Amino acid sequence: MNKVIVITGGTSGIGRQIVEQLQAQNAIIVVARNSQRLDELKKRYKNVTCFPADLSDPKSYQPLSERIKSEFPRVDVLINNAAIQNEPLFTGPDFEYEEIAREINVNFTAVCSLSYLLLPALNASEAQSVILNINSGLSFVAKKSASVYCASKAAVNLFSQSLSYQLEHTNIKVLQAFIPLVDTPMTLGRGDNKMSAECAAKSIIKGLIQQKPQHDIGKIKVLRILNTLTPNLAKRLLKGS
Repeated sequence: MNKVIVITGGTSGIGRQIVEQLQAQNAIIVVARNSQRLDELKKRYKNVTCFPADLSDPKSYQPLSERIKSEFPRVDVLINNAAIQNEPLFTGPDFEYEEIAREINVNFTAVCSLSYLLLPALNASEAQSVILNINSGLSFVAKKSASVYCASKAAVNLFSQSLSYQLEHTNIKVLQAFIPLVDTPMTLGRGDNKMSAECAAKSIIKGLIQQKPQHDIGKIKVLRILNTLTPNLAKRLLKGS
């Protein structure tokens, strides 16, 4: 492929699998908070460059983007993958008020900000460049817990659609990959019959290569149909998931 690819949250779960599957033939820029994991990636893969950043802090976005552009004036693909999901209910004793802003920043504000701040580098691509936002079935069917996560993913969905309209006459395409429940550290102890992170990454990369604007992966295909034909059933199935 020989692309310059920026990926957030690339040190674990799906992001780590995407890095491992793409690093041999591309220059990968990994953005994540865990410095130890970033150091491990740098030592393991010669084509990986790492930038530590806490995406829950909006003040980090501009310095991060400037550093990326200074070292990589051209970016071919931006994969907004980083996300967090907090389960406590608003009415529960373990709910932490401060987590609302943190979750929104990682899941949504960072997506908007990096998409904007890296536009010059994406525009500098010699061919078609891509913004790929990793999304979830919870963006269109909510569950009882994780209300902020559901809302932030719904926001990413509409943001992606709107941004694609704004960029339709440029060399930048905006894509989304909607993933089902995947076996990652974020979903530890949640649900059964999870898709493996390796399989999810393979499907995401396939959709990226095919440039699918809306790529439904695994069980999301069924959920999408159910939500269209019998939305009440879809709501009941997801409510307690």
